[in-house]
Amino acid sequence: MSITVVFFLGLFVALLGVVPPGLLNMTAARISLKEGAGRGIMFSTGVSIVVFIQTYIAAIFARYLSNRPDIVEILQRVAFVIFVLITIYFLVLASKQKEAKVETEIKSKHGRLLHGMLLSALNVFPIPYQAYMTITLASFGWMDFERTNIITYVTGASMGTFVMLYFYIFFFDKIKDRKFTSQKSMNYSIGIITGIVALVTFINILREL
Repeated sequence: MSITVVFFLGLFVALLGVVPPGLLNMTAARISLKEGAGRGIMFSTGVSIVVFIQTYIAAIFARYLSNRPDIVEILQRVAFVIFVLITIYFLVLASKQKEAKVETEIKSKHGRLLHGMLLSALNVFPIPYQAYMTITLASFGWMDFERTNIITYVTGASMGTFVMLYFYIFFFDKIKDRKFTSQKSMNYSIGIITGIVALVTFINILREL
């Protein structure tokens, strides 16, 4: 598979994971709004650095699992159930949870870089998400686990995360209305994304029957 295709696969998968309004992208947007785009970009850079590391770890883990088809088969079924439950949880929770605001006071650009790295490191979801997605892509024959492809995919994932955060930074004025950024809408968005991943998982399971 062309490394260009692998790069854009990584970028697309990362975009899919970051597109729902959440702590990282909304924090980037709020920092930009209050302190300027420069600090928002520094925060986003910190997030993307950690995502690069997390995705690389996930890809290495996925490469190991790819040699154990029996384990992969079990994990696919477990992942399907988990994603379905997460989808139901967030769709049900969406109508019940109130919006929570997180305010931070960090002034320096370097502080924002470290701030982004810290929040991203606390968000461990990319590791299992990317591990599963890379296994799924490999099962479709869209990528393999050669070192060059792994580095290319990981770079694409890191860039995809940065692109989505960049989008939130510079288009926040258009999407910052309460209707879109409320916790209710965030939960709906997360539920839809996990529902899509659950559907992909189900299709992959059917292919192997």
